[in-house]
Amino acid sequence: MTNSTAPPLRWRHELSRQNWRAFGAAWLGYAMDGFDFVLITLVLTEVANRFHLSTVTAATLVSAAFVSRWFGGLAIGALGDRLGRRPAMVLSITLYAVGSVLCGFSWDYWSLFAFRMVVGLGMAGEYSASATYVIESWPERMRNTASGMLLSGYPLGGVLAAEAYGWVVPHSSWRVLFWIGVVPVAVAVYLRRRLPEAAEWQRAHDAGERPVSATAKLFTGSRKAWNLPVCVVAAVGVMFVLRGESTAVTLLLVAVVAACFVALTVQFAGRLWPVVVALMVTVFCAFLYSWPLQSLLPTYLKTDLHYGPGQVADALLWAGFGYAAGSVLTGYLGDRFGTRRAYVGMLIASLGVVRPVFALGRGHVVGLWVLLFLLLATGQGASGILPKYVSQHYPLRIRGAALGFSYNVGALGGAAAPVLGARLAGSLSLGTSIAVLGLALTAVVVLLVGFDVPARVQRYADSRHPADGTPTTDRSREKV
Repeated sequence: MTNSTAPPLRWRHELSRQNWRAFGAAWLGYAMDGFDFVLITLVLTEVANRFHLSTVTAATLVSAAFVSRWFGGLAIGALGDRLGRRPAMVLSITLYAVGSVLCGFSWDYWSLFAFRMVVGLGMAGEYSASATYVIESWPERMRNTASGMLLSGYPLGGVLAAEAYGWVVPHSSWRVLFWIGVVPVAVAVYLRRRLPEAAEWQRAHDAGERPVSATAKLFTGSRKAWNLPVCVVAAVGVMFVLRGESTAVTLLLVAVVAACFVALTVQFAGRLWPVVVALMVTVFCAFLYSWPLQSLLPTYLKTDLHYGPGQVADALLWAGFGYAAGSVLTGYLGDRFGTRRAYVGMLIASLGVVRPVFALGRGHVVGLWVLLFLLLATGQGASGILPKYVSQHYPLRIRGAALGFSYNVGALGGAAAPVLGARLAGSLSLGTSIAVLGLALTAVVVLLVGFDVPARVQRYADSRHPADGTPTTDRSREKV
């Protein structure tokens, strides 16, 4: 069975006022999430000077939020499966707002690192809760469009943050920028309290369907004594990987952390664990191609091209608009031609733009704006349908927890990306290191998504260990 595609220019007429209310509140919260999350990338050089940090060490502050994301995605996603998408959204937005304000009060590197971890907890929950809320509130055949339009809020929040940086930091302090991050969040919380629950979740709840509680499976009874230490080992292992140990030690730690995540996945996902792990790998590679650019672009503009705050804000304005426009376009193309075709097509288009962006010198300001717009529209914009691509592999009963966990464990690629980019810049220029990572990892994601490796892995596992013949994912309903 396949989804029919939405007729051009007519799909909007099929949406109710409630559909738009659901989307508007989720979009606003996601935009504020983008505002709060990218602040650290804008003030990285100022923070490094204040706390006397090297570029590599400062880059770990970007990574800090990713250290905690995997647990936030699991816990808040499970809350959304059990109690509803709406309360999960309110909790997540509160967490990242509090974390942002605390960052403004940080007194040294470690305090800022800890507060960034609070931001990561909230962002993880925001992603899984908002994505599942909108996807389950819109008609099924328009869900790529919903996903792409939703994720356009994140870069536009980043645009607002860049503009605030240009206004605030030259006349005040980088701390003020973090404190501002709490103001618009109150609006999103207000809107979300007035929203109905996601329609698909509510129907399942009314029918008496009991969702799988990932947290109940992992942290009650005899499993609690085993899984709590596993989570601690995973978190500590990730932190030591970011510290930059020797290659041998790093590889050992990566293997230990990966084993911890697989052990947790097997317990809460059951026979779906192969597809969950495969999607973790896919998302990890997606973050490795996208986050060197997202996290280090302001530093590149300030250090390699010697741009001032106003010029940095202008460049990020065009980049953010490109990201937002690309997210919406990719969503629409996904509903017209299929999720994977749209995703892969946009990524292939981005490969032709990566190198030219970093080949331009300081004097080509307008050219850089245009190229950044195109690069973000294609490469980053493709991620607009990543929530739809990931969620379509999961049944409703575990969708929130599985989406939150697989996406946010995969998001550890975003933790590795800025550190890896900064380290490569020791032998290459910063711009070249960002370009190399972008080209190589984009090609990997094209292969993983183009051949739909996660679904193939699950089908292979099912063929080796057949159950009752019931489909284990929602793949049968997706037009590809």
